[in-house]
Amino acid sequence: MDLILWRHAEAVEDLVSGDDMARRLTPRGEKQAARMAAWLDRQLPDGVRVWVSPAQRTQQTAQALGHKFKTIPLLGPQGTPEQLLELVQWPHAKGCVLVVGHQPTLGQTVATLLGLKVSECTVKKGAVWWLRHRERELSAQTVVVTVQSPELL
Repeated sequence: MDLILWRHAEAVEDLVSGDDMARRLTPRGEKQAARMAAWLDRQLPDGVRVWVSPAQRTQQTAQALGHKFKTIPLLGPQGTPEQLLELVQWPHAKGCVLVVGHQPTLGQTVATLLGLKVSECTVKKGAVWWLRHRERELSAQTVVVTVQSPELL
């Protein structure tokens, strides 16, 4: 199984309304999402499932990819790594799932899968972590396939 974790791109800080779910991407965030989406579009396998938080900034980030996606409330800002992993059926599902979500959940998920302390990993805005589960010599392994940041593409 492949699990791709994509943090939403840079969003405005909405201190006026206080509605975190309505925060939109900044112009810089739109560029970050477009750069990462172009790279992902070249890399993603056929049949990838794309699941996205209902927050406006994640919806905009996913829309840059131009693939159909499913909005999953459990992937919202209050989601947990345990909920995310159960949702994607890690490590038993077949194929590839791309999750567009939030920090700290994405960083905590990466840390969990790599055996780190949950506070030790942060996913940068707009960045992608691509992880793969495999079985080798009767042991399960999590492989980091790639980590990409929109500024380096």
